[in-house]
Amino acid sequence: MNDMLGFGKFITGKRKSLGMTLRGMASELGIAPAYLSDIEKGRRYPPDMDKLKQMAEILKLTEDEKHTMFDLAGEGKNTIAPDLPDYIMSSKKVRVALRKAREVATEEDWEEFVKKLDNRGDKD
Repeated sequence: MNDMLGFGKFITGKRKSLGMTLRGMASELGIAPAYLSDIEKGRRYPPDMDKLKQMAEILKLTEDEKHTMFDLAGEGKNTIAPDLPDYIMSSKKVRVALRKAREVATEEDWEEFVKKLDNRGDKD
């Protein structure tokens, strides 16, 4: 329940920072205000990927904020972030790499790997 509350607090904070009411956001999402209230208070699981994408647009989230929201949604359901399964399943190499990393990689290995990817992105 605590992870669900983290997701709810994140959504509440972003919504309020835009000056948006709970009813207004619920209306834009096409859901009942009571349902959104339950999500924000951690009494309901985070919504499905389609609603999460809608939330990201409504809340004008940056890419990093969107990733945080997806991570919190996954944690709230005690599963992987919902933006990752399709990518993982799309490539055998990704699955092999993750399994190998699970066996031998350290946090430092991952940090180095992410830095390499960031540097590659900077060259584009």
